[in-house]
This record gives sequence, structure tokens and C-alpha cells, in this order.
Amino acid sequence: MEWLAPLAETPLARALITSSTLYLLVNAAHILGIGVVFGAILALDLRLLGFAPAVPLAALAPYLSRIAAGGVVLAILTGLCLFSVRPTEYARNFAFLAKLGLVALALVNVATVHFGSGWRAVLTGEGPSTAVRVGATLSIFFWAGAVVAGRWIGFL
Repeated sequence: MEWLAPLAETPLARALITSSTLYLLVNAAHILGIGVVFGAILALDLRLLGFAPAVPLAALAPYLSRIAAGGVVLAILTGLCLFSVRPTEYARNFAFLAKLGLVALALVNVATVHFGSGWRAVLTGEGPSTAVRVGATLSIFFWAGAVVAGRWIGFL
């Protein structure tokens, strides 16, 4: 993991290390990104699972998907910044690795659901298929697990 050590010497990492204010702002932006992702995804997944049936899914799904995508981009960009501060320590941290694995599983799940025929049925108002409902259930577990693993990082 020593090949990651030079990341901590980049200008961005040095700025984050030396400025508690900058680190605070990037950390807050990371948490905001996570909140946006999880909030939008949870609302969408619950709707796909049949909660709040009066809410029109065909209009809600693309909107919440785009919001979640923006949150993912923010969380990943800020996460990379935070990683650069202590890259070798994070790379050895089981909780960090678990978080990365869960995020990867969640993103594969998103791609599987969104590129499947079941998603097109959701967008046309036909309703979610069994495959989409399974994807929604997995999504809740993967994203919630990633949040828990992310919080666990500081305790290891």
C-alpha cells in the first residue's frame, strides 16, 4: 500500500491537512453527498417496493435518480479528497474497504436495474417488476451498509 503514500503529498492533500476549515468543508460536503444519495435512493426504493402508491412512480423515478446521481458524484469527489489525506491508512482499514465494496455493489445494482427492461416499464407507468423490486431491496441494504461502514471507519 505504500504506493499510495505520494497521494498525501499532493497540493490538495497538503491543503486539507494544513487547513482545518478546508477539511471541515470537504468533509461536510461528503456527508451532504451521502445524505442526498441515501435520501433520494431510499425514497425511490420504498416507492418501488409499494410504499406511497398514490405518488406517481413514472414522474418520481427519473427525478430521484438524477438527484441521487448528483449525490454520488459529490460523495465520490469529496471522498477522493478525504482519502488523499491518509491514503495508506484508509487502504488498510477493513471498514473503508467494506464501504468501497458496498458502494461498488450498489452501483452495479443501479446499473443492472436502470439498464434492464423493468426500469423502462417503471418509466412508462407500467409499474415495477419483480426484478426491479429485488433491486430496490438490495439497494436499500447496499447503501445503508455503505453508510454504516463509512461511520465505522473512524473506530478502527
